[in-house]
Amino acid sequence: MSLNGGHPAAVTSADGRENRAVSWLVGGTADRERLLDMDRRLRPVRLRTFVLLALALLVAAPWVGWWTFLPLTVAGLLFRLAEKRLEGAAHPEYWMLAAWVGAEAVIAASLALTGGAALVMLSLLAVPVVTLSARFSTRGVVAGVAVVVVLMLAVAFGADAGAVTANPPLLIAPVTVAIAVAILSTALMWSDVEHRGKAGIDPLTGLLNRASLESRVAELEQQSQLTKEPVGVVALDVNEFKKVNDREGHLAGDCVLVEVAEVLRRELRAFDAAYRPGGDEFVVLIPGADLDGARIVGVKLHSAVNATLRRGSGASVSCGASGSAPGEPFTFERVFASADRALYRAKPAGGFASEPSGSSQLYGGESS
Repeated sequence: MSLNGGHPAAVTSADGRENRAVSWLVGGTADRERLLDMDRRLRPVRLRTFVLLALALLVAAPWVGWWTFLPLTVAGLLFRLAEKRLEGAAHPEYWMLAAWVGAEAVIAASLALTGGAALVMLSLLAVPVVTLSARFSTRGVVAGVAVVVVLMLAVAFGADAGAVTANPPLLIAPVTVAIAVAILSTALMWSDVEHRGKAGIDPLTGLLNRASLESRVAELEQQSQLTKEPVGVVALDVNEFKKVNDREGHLAGDCVLVEVAEVLRRELRAFDAAYRPGGDEFVVLIPGADLDGARIVGVKLHSAVNATLRRGSGASVSCGASGSAPGEPFTFERVFASADRALYRAKPAGGFASEPSGSSQLYGGESS
């Protein structure tokens, strides 16, 4: 197998169970990958934003008090906790939303405790709204804006209800700013997602493509240099795919590829990802999995994909797996080469095999 170069279509499994990749906040694996990617990009920006808010409170301290730094510190700690939970969580979007809501709540508490100054600084609650569309679906954005509006109402009426009643624009203006920021940032974000999706998503299967694979590989290799965490690789391809195309036509071949993709999405954990580099080839990256972990996932995928194909097109796949060793930096080229060799040794029987990274000796050449 040579490594040649939307949103997931399937939301339910063959037996009707809900796809674990789908949640209330994200539409599937690709959305969740975008959430994690955007959060990594936003971390330095978020830090600078917190510094800016701290400076604003510092300047205002002679009038409102020094204690206002405490809620801001709590907000920062909430995001730090969420960051530690994201990569390994089955549904990282819930951790991120909880941190976001918690941060807004403590900022609102900080403003409320300033008394009369709260009305002047109320628009600060609109600042984090710009990050919602970078992470969540439209429903998540709407929910976040609703939280902000409720907090603004609570702060405004709690701090000086008389002033708000006498001069409603004190509240109307910041609420309008929050909603306008959400509308504009969402439009810009989905335009960016559409253009990036065309470059990073395979249009036939909805899986991530070779460009996305190369980007994720570079990221995992850099992380592994620091953490020494293993990464597993599973390689799959369709047996005698050319004959399927020649015998039944390219439309039938496309249907086989879509079937394989749907099973991979259904069976993989939320933080694993499947890629279609090109043709009938598929690659799965499994962060945190050594050889044994990759082997377990590979056997599961091989069995699930073939069971589905036999009920439908009658095609089948072969599968090879490998993984880097714990404590050693992950090098995709080496691990993929081992998975690829295992795949080709398994192909004559249409089975599954696994091989240690960097080894030419077959490890566990059983079929499933």
